[in-house]
Parts: sequence; C-alpha cells; structure tokens
Amino acid sequence: MKVLFQNGKITLAFAATALTFASLCVAYQASSIPASRLINPDELVKILQSSRSEKPLIIQVGFHTLYAQAHIPGAEYIGPASSPSGLRQLRKRVESLPRNRFIVIYCGCCPWGHCPNMTPPDDALHGMGFSNVKALYIPNNFGADWVDKGYPVTKGE
Repeated sequence: MKVLFQNGKITLAFAATALTFASLCVAYQASSIPASRLINPDELVKILQSSRSEKPLIIQVGFHTLYAQAHIPGAEYIGPASSPSGLRQLRKRVESLPRNRFIVIYCGCCPWGHCPNMTPPDDALHGMGFSNVKALYIPNNFGADWVDKGYPVTKGE
C-alpha cells in the first residue's frame, strides 16, 4: 500500500489520481449537455399527447429500481449509461435506426448537475451520427419533476 501522506502533504500519485477522478465526474455531469439538446418535461408531455407529432423513442438510461417504480409510458430501459454495459446496450438498440430518428433519453436519479447517466449516452448517440436526440431536463429527480406533476407513468417492468 502506498503512503498517501508524507509529512502532512499529499503524494503526487494520489493528487494525480484525485484530479483524474474529479475531471471524470465533471465530464459526466449532465450540466455539460448544451441547452439546444434539452427538452423540458412539459414539452415532452405535449409531444406524447399530440396526435400530430412524431413520437420519439424514449430511452431510460438510469437505474432499474427507478424504472420499475415509475417510468414514462413506452420508455425502454437500457441500464445506467454511465457504465460500459449500459452504453453497449444503448448502441445495440439504436444501431439500425435512421440517424434522424427522434430519440429522448432520460434518467432522473438525482439532481441534474450530479447525474452521471446523461452525458455518456448523449455523447454516444451524437457520435453515432444521430441528429435528433434530446435529453430530458429533470432538474431535481424523476419523482419531483415528472411523477409529482401528474405526468403519465407506467409502473413495473
């Protein structure tokens, strides 16, 4: 085991590791997604209720427990997109779709600025050439910003 402190100072190796971890956390924060790629819950509800609008493919990129408790009707569960397996599932699900397909991704596990599950799928989908992807902006969590507002939900698998 390496000594992390020497004479009251953090070793260089530990400091470098801490900075790398901190930069990864910042890189995955949902707040790094540009505003032009966001959609608000009330906007999405209007689209889902409209008979004229193209219905998006809705993908929940968070934790299964949250999906089972309540999710947007028709949403597909992919898994936490902050994990390599979640991103693999996402890529597999969309690989055959037209690149202009309307896709909405959402999580809602925690406050927007701390969510680790939104930036990776947004980056991955845009990297695959998808041009009509929106991230559902959930400022607090899915319960407060969707369920408590009376928006439609489905429970269970």
